[in-house]
Order: sequence, then structure tokens, then C-alpha cells
Amino acid sequence: MVWYRKGWRDTAPGDHLRCGQGDTLTVVGIPAWIWFVIAAVTLVAGLALLAADRAKEGSRNRERMRWAELRGWQFAEEDERLPRQWSNGAIGYFGAQLAVNVVAGSTFTSDGRRPVFIFDIETEGQIPAVVVAVRCNRVHEVPLEMWLSSVPFQRQGMPEMLGPIGQRYAFADDSEGARKVITQDLVDAADSLGGDVGVAWLENEWVLASVAPNAGPSRLERLLRDLGEIADIVDPFDEEYDNASTPGRHWQAEAAGDVEPQA
Repeated sequence: MVWYRKGWRDTAPGDHLRCGQGDTLTVVGIPAWIWFVIAAVTLVAGLALLAADRAKEGSRNRERMRWAELRGWQFAEEDERLPRQWSNGAIGYFGAQLAVNVVAGSTFTSDGRRPVFIFDIETEGQIPAVVVAVRCNRVHEVPLEMWLSSVPFQRQGMPEMLGPIGQRYAFADDSEGARKVITQDLVDAADSLGGDVGVAWLENEWVLASVAPNAGPSRLERLLRDLGEIADIVDPFDEEYDNASTPGRHWQAEAAGDVEPQA
């Protein structure tokens, strides 16, 4: 349809319209079947991506389950209560709604056996990171976050930035208390975590870190050892502590040191 001085006029494919000074404009229509083909291709591509994503998730699930069996640890496909134990670090940054592919067990550090968790955090149906957690024997007096400078770590309710510590930036609401915790040993241990660990943090009675979602068992094993070293630094067993002041929580370690998950 084209506007003429006397009003609108219908046009059809192949019509030649005079545009002025001898030029013409050919009206070209796109057949409906082409739009149908485009829509069908888009749908097929979307379904293929969805299938690939589900296949990847299934592969991650089986791999995590086999790893847990080899270590004699416990496995649960999901736990909606587990992420609620924490609100800082990657849990708060990504807004974790659910823990999936959860592994619970214990590992030995230089100071003895410590309970551990490994789980994917799920947000809006996506898995942005894997969280590894090592339990200490007492609650940390000062929650502390240590972020890589390359990570866009800003979020609502972010603790106060204290400044750089080694390759990372430290965040804590209690600056004086945090500076007592940040020793050179802690800085060196945090630097050794690796560039794929966006954040490591101390919260409640745990030392935690998040790593890229494609991290496999071998990478998670190394991260467990590194976090165990940090746990030994901030919570050495040879110091006196009031064990009664750190009551058990969801998936609490049993007396033998192992963790029994709830399906």
C-alpha cells in the first residue's frame, strides 16, 4: 500500500512505483512459507539447546554421584534448605535458591578431620557456580569475603570494602575485627585458590569458596585441600574453644565426623 495525493492505494508484488525523476521502486513481498521456515528453525534450535543443557546437567549429576561413591560420601540430588545456612559470598551474589548435586562428607586437613559440602547453586533454573564448604569448630566472629578484582562483585547489601589483600579484595562490616583475621598466611592461602575461584569467604562456622560450574572432581578435590588449609589457619584445633557455642545445623556432622544427608 502506497500513499498518493488522492489517498492510499493497494500494491502487489512486482508493481513499479514512480518515485520521482525517473526512478521506480519495486514492491517485493516475502512469502508466508519463508516466515514459517524461520520460525521452525528457531524452534528446533531452541529445543536443541535445551536438550544439550539437560544432557550436560545429567552428566554433571552422574559424575558428582560417582565421585561421592568413590569417596564413601553421601549424595543428594537437591536440598532447598542447605543454601539458607549462608547469605554472603556467592550465595548472596547469585541469589541461590536451591542446592543441587549435593555431596556431603568429611576430609582430613593438617589439623584433623573436617566436614565438607560440595554443591551446585541453582538460580532461576541456571547453575552459575559450584560451592565448596569446609566446616570449622567454632563460629567466625567476623564474616569476611575475599573477591577477585576481576569479578563484578557489587551487590545489594555488600559488606564494606577494606581494600586489596594479595590478589583479592577484602569485604567485611567489622573492619577492625576483620583485620585481626587477615594474616599473611591467610592472604597467601587465598592467593593460591586460583583464578577460577571468584570468591572465598568465612561465614558462621564455615570456610567457603565458589568455582566455575564446569569444575570437575579433580578440581574440586584441589579446592577442598586449599580450603582445608584456610580452615586450619583461621581455626587451629590446638586452640581452646567452646564447642557448645557452635550448635549443629542442617546436615550437621555426626560424632564420627561424617555427614548424613537428608534426601
